[in-house]
Amino acid sequence: MENKPGKYPDMKGHFGQYGGRFVPETLMPALIELEKAYNKYKKDRTFLNELEALQKDFIGRPTPLYFARNLTEALGGAKIYLKREDLCHTGAHKINNAIAQALLAKRMGKTRIIAETGAGQHGVATATGAALTGIECEIYMGSEDIRRQSLNVFRMRLLGAKVTEVNVGSKTLKDAINEALRDWTTNVGNTHYVLGTVFGPHPYPLMVRDFQSVIGREARQQILKAEKRLPDCLIACVGGGSNSIGLFHAFLKDNIKMIGVEAGGEGIRSGRHAARFAGGSLGIFQGCKSYLLQDKDGNVLGTHSVSAGLDYASVGPEHCYLRDLNKIEYTYATDTEALKAFEVLSKTEGIIPALESAHAIAEGIKTASSMPRSSIIIINLSGRGDKDVQEVARIKGINL
Repeated sequence: MENKPGKYPDMKGHFGQYGGRFVPETLMPALIELEKAYNKYKKDRTFLNELEALQKDFIGRPTPLYFARNLTEALGGAKIYLKREDLCHTGAHKINNAIAQALLAKRMGKTRIIAETGAGQHGVATATGAALTGIECEIYMGSEDIRRQSLNVFRMRLLGAKVTEVNVGSKTLKDAINEALRDWTTNVGNTHYVLGTVFGPHPYPLMVRDFQSVIGREARQQILKAEKRLPDCLIACVGGGSNSIGLFHAFLKDNIKMIGVEAGGEGIRSGRHAARFAGGSLGIFQGCKSYLLQDKDGNVLGTHSVSAGLDYASVGPEHCYLRDLNKIEYTYATDTEALKAFEVLSKTEGIIPALESAHAIAEGIKTASSMPRSSIIIINLSGRGDKDVQEVARIKGINL
């Protein structure tokens, strides 16, 4: 009998036909060691107590579920609630996973952690976890993303991390991951790779999902308290897919509409986007079988998004599986739509969203407008927009 959503992956890390572990032999021992450690410590009460204490006193959980009254009234449709992951310490949901993996690395006896980052939020979160646990840290980041996210680069260095620029390929997240994997292959004995999303070789898609699922568990309790019922719709942006699966996971057994929003860039026809479900096909990439933007010969295509964190060629395998089961619907928002939503939320609610989260807000604006006033939507506000203000100003031709 096939497992239900939430029971996956299987013992080999497969979500149906997706996922798995496609890596060089030199990395297999590290992945097996990580899998064993995770399986041990996710049941260890001392580890869990330490993590829960840090979630409360360091990260700032539970994050609020905020009724966006002004935005709701302006649209005249469904009630919109925002899950405020932007209020987490460091400014995004990424800290949930990074702190947990840093604690795990410490218990595994690792003296060094590495990570990749696009928008910089995962890099900042990992550097924060490294500082907290006293572990050496190196972050790989593409040249283009360093340009777009100079504030976060300085934050990482301030936290004691070494930031290594990757100036090959597209000079974005894909290339940063390639370099991080090369590093891990070379230094596998003393180094743990803090992968930032629900992607890559098993056990990362499972482990990161579990560490981020606190978002959905909290949101479920909070909406039941506020409205005495479950929401009609959940919306979140999808890069690799950790903030979205973090929200969706607690609701998979319910009959609730869920929408994942990819980066539509300049439009699908333009070829300048990162909408894997709209323009991709099945392939193997960076240790994992999933949907991928590739040409007919299997070469990875270039991607584009105004948002550095969504500018990635592939997507987490569980998202593909849940799409096949019709549990989650996937759409996209263009750069123009995301930039508009960035301003709309800022002006109506006094909340400046990350450009990643603005893609979810853009879809929320469309969806809420078409739903009756009695309906309820939860949008995951995965990060705050401080890091994006300079880039938005540049796009608008404003000198700061």
